[in-house]
Amino acid sequence: MTSRSFDAPVTAALFDASGEAAFALGDGTVRFEDGSVAEVHDGAVLSACLHPSGRGVVTGGDDGRVVWSTPDQAQELADAHGKWIDAVAGSPASGLIAFSSGKTVTVLDPADPHYRRDFVHERSVADIAFEPKGRKLACATYGGVATWFARIETQKPTFLKWAGSHTRVLYAPDGAFLLSAMQENQLHGWRLKDSKDLRMGGYPAKIRDMVFFDQGRLMATSGAHGVVVWPFVGAGGPMGKEASELGFEEGVAVVRVAAAPRGPMLAAGLADGRVWAMDVRTGPQRWIVAERGAPVTALAVREDGGRLAWGREDGEAGVADLAT
Repeated sequence: MTSRSFDAPVTAALFDASGEAAFALGDGTVRFEDGSVAEVHDGAVLSACLHPSGRGVVTGGDDGRVVWSTPDQAQELADAHGKWIDAVAGSPASGLIAFSSGKTVTVLDPADPHYRRDFVHERSVADIAFEPKGRKLACATYGGVATWFARIETQKPTFLKWAGSHTRVLYAPDGAFLLSAMQENQLHGWRLKDSKDLRMGGYPAKIRDMVFFDQGRLMATSGAHGVVVWPFVGAGGPMGKEASELGFEEGVAVVRVAAAPRGPMLAAGLADGRVWAMDVRTGPQRWIVAERGAPVTALAVREDGGRLAWGREDGEAGVADLAT
């Protein structure tokens, strides 16, 4: 494992198409595995995602800027004039980029500098996600999730209602389900063909991370003392089924989860700074970071499941090989 020590909290860890890791930090920089540093924000990086091309990282800062960074250059994509950029998302399928700032979600097309769509909500938007085909955009807000057609300028959204404040949103890889984590230690979902509610409760803590893996057959979340794994097989997904809990640690919460999209490799970051990984078909869990420390704030597994990147609140970070 290669360890890093930064002078700011790690906001996000990602692997781009090159297979190399990148870290977004609370000091406004993006640090690449090759040692390159992009100084892109006057303040903290609040959100980050991969660029739709797979090359480099798109970040949103508390300076109101949205920036695309690679080891070679940094390019400003938008400026919200000082409003915090709460969430960013990119769609490899459509090539679009979206970001949220307060009540407004903006969609950009990097191939067309004049393209812009602004979708305004009644309440602030906490998170956004493109559907797998990139045609629609889901926006988590108070009272439910609003979905928009990403390229249509004038429209009314479809609003999936569920009482409470929604803080995370995620589409299933086949586009059949939409999941939302909430401020109230709840996970909720909808089967989109008929808007049927999926009630997925029992969490002792706030759910900060959700990820699908194993070709969309499983979804893992944080929010408990182990990783909560829900089955998504068949037309009903998790309806009528129970979740399993992997890597249970008494008194220690899982705060971050990451996984290989098409494979069985799953990783967890704990509130006490430790990190483990597991092939859910063969097990058992393997401690990647066994030393306790500041809470894990960022976690990523490379698409092929071969490498893991992690970061902590105190700036400690690292990259590990999972293939050995």
